[in-house]
Amino acid sequence: MKADTEKARDTARTEGRWMNGLRRHGGAPLAGALALPLVSGGLLVWQASILAGLLGTAATGGLDSGEAFGPLAGLAALFAARAALAYGAERAGAAGAERIKARLRLALFDALAARQPDWAASRTSGALASALLEQVEALDGFFARFLPAMIAATLLPLAFAVLVFPVDWVVALLFLATAPLIPLFMALVGWGAQAAGEAQADALSRLSAFFGDRLRGLSTLVLFGRAEAEAERMAEASEAWRRRTLRVLRIAFLSSAVLEFFAALGVAGVALYVGLSFLGFVDLRLSPFTLEAGLFCLLMAPEVYQPLRQLAAHYHDRAGAKAAVAEIARQFETLPAVASSPAVVSSRPFLAFAKPAGIEVSALTLRTPGGARTILNGADLLIAPGCHVALLGESGCGKSSLLEALAGLRAAEGSIGLGGHALGRIDEAQLREAVALLPQRPHLFAGTIAENIRLADPLASDAALIEAAERARVLDFALDLPDALETRIGEGGFGLSGGERHRVALARLYLRRPAILLLDEPTAHLDPQTEAEVLDDILRFARSEGRTLLVATHSAAVAARMDLTLRIENGRLLPAGGPLHARIAARREDAA
Repeated sequence: MKADTEKARDTARTEGRWMNGLRRHGGAPLAGALALPLVSGGLLVWQASILAGLLGTAATGGLDSGEAFGPLAGLAALFAARAALAYGAERAGAAGAERIKARLRLALFDALAARQPDWAASRTSGALASALLEQVEALDGFFARFLPAMIAATLLPLAFAVLVFPVDWVVALLFLATAPLIPLFMALVGWGAQAAGEAQADALSRLSAFFGDRLRGLSTLVLFGRAEAEAERMAEASEAWRRRTLRVLRIAFLSSAVLEFFAALGVAGVALYVGLSFLGFVDLRLSPFTLEAGLFCLLMAPEVYQPLRQLAAHYHDRAGAKAAVAEIARQFETLPAVASSPAVVSSRPFLAFAKPAGIEVSALTLRTPGGARTILNGADLLIAPGCHVALLGESGCGKSSLLEALAGLRAAEGSIGLGGHALGRIDEAQLREAVALLPQRPHLFAGTIAENIRLADPLASDAALIEAAERARVLDFALDLPDALETRIGEGGFGLSGGERHRVALARLYLRRPAILLLDEPTAHLDPQTEAEVLDDILRFARSEGRTLLVATHSAAVAARMDLTLRIENGRLLPAGGPLHARIAARREDAA
C-alpha cells in the first residue's frame, strides 16, 4: 500500500512538472499574460494613493475645484490604463493557451501516428479522441487564467504589504498574517477538487468511448431494433456525467466561499483597527494616524485579497487540468515530448532503396496485443528480389499479422530487412512509398470512387486513374452506376460489395510505384473468372518492374500461379513444397 502511494505521488509530480513545462510553448503572449497583472498592481497602488489624498483633503475642507482637476484626471487615466492592461492580459492569456494546445495536439497526434495500428486497435477510439480534444481543451483555463492568477497572488499581496508597511506596520502585519490562510484552505479544498476532476475526466472518456462505439455500430443497432434501447443507455450515461460535473462545481463553489470568508475577515480586521485608531481606543503608532493614511489602508485592504480571489475563482481550472493530464497519460501510456516547432523532422535517414527489393526475415516472433498468445515463433524468411510468393494457412494463423509486420505496422521481435536495409532504419515516408499493403478489409472513405482511388496519388492524371480502375476491374461495375467513377459511396465503402471494395483498393495500389507488394486475400469475394482476371493483372503489374510480391490467400488457384508457396502451421513458417532456397534456385535455372 505504501509503495502504491509513493508511486502515485511520483506520477503526480512527474505529470505536474510536464504540465508546467508546457509554459515555454506559450511564447510572448503567455509571458505578457503573466507580466501585465503585475504592472496593473503597481498602477493600483498609485491609484489608491491619489484617491486617498484626494478624499482626505476634501474631507478636511482643504480642496477647491481647481486643485481637484489634476488628481481626477490622473485617476481617470489610471482607471483606463488598468482596464486596458486587464483586457490585454486576458487576450494574451488566451493566445498563449491556444499556442500550447496546438503544440500539444500535434505532439499527441504524432505519438498516435507513430504507434503500431494494433496498439490503437486495442483501445477505444472515442477515448483517444476525447484525449486529443476535450482533455487538451481542459488545459486552456490553467494557462489562460490560473497561471496568471497564481503569479499575481504570489507576488502582489506581499508587495502590497511591503508598500503599506511605512504607512502603518499593524495593517501590514494583518495582511501578512491573514493572506496565507486563504491558499492554505484552498489547498485543502483543492485535494477534493482534484479527485472529483479526475473522476469527471474518466467519466468523460468513458462517455466518449460509449458514444463512439454506438455511432460506429448504428446501422447494426437499427437492423436489430436496439436503437431506442441504446439511446436510453446513452441518456443515462450523459446524466451520470452531468451529476459528476455538478459535484465538481460544488467543490469549486466551496473553495470560493472559503476564500470570501477569510478575505472578509481580513478586510473587517483592517477596518476595525483603523476605526478604533481614529476613536482613540487603539494607539500602537509612534506618529498620529492621519485621515489620508487610514483611507489608503482601507482602499488597499480589499485589493490585497483580490489576487487571491482571482486565484480561487480559477483554482478549479488547475484541478481540471491535472485530471486531464492524468487522463492523457493513461490513454497514451506516457506523456509525449512537445516540440518547440510544429515541424517534425524524421530521425531516420533517407536510404538508397534497391529496386527490385528483397525481403529478409530472421528469428521473427509475433504476439497478440498484450502478449497473451504467440502467433509466429522464430520464423526465418528469405524472398529474392522480384520473387512472387503465396502464403497459406488456416484463418487466424498469423498471415495478416506477418504482412503487417513486414509493412512496419505491427510490433515484432527479431529482424526484418527490406531492400537491403533494416526496417527500423528506413524513413517512414520512404517505407510507405516502397511498400504497398492491401489489407484484408481495406478502408474506403465517404466520397466518390475516383477520390478513393486518388488517395494513392492526388496528382494522378485522369488517364492514369482510368487505367488503374480498368486494370483492377473497377470499370466492370462502375460503368453500370449512375455517375461511373464519380459515384459517391459511404464511409467504409457503404454501397459497394466486399469484392467491389477490394477492387477499388487494388486500383489505388496501381496508381503507386512500390517495390514490394503485400496483398492480403486480394481475390476474396470474387467469382473464379473475375479472380483469374484480377490475378492476371496483379502478376502483370508485379512483373512490369520486377516487383516482389507476397500474397496471403486461401485460394489454391492463386497459390498455383506464384513462384513459391509457404505455409504457417503451429506458429512456424514452412515451405509448402520443398526448401525455399532450392525453389528459388530452380526458378533461376528455368529462367536461364
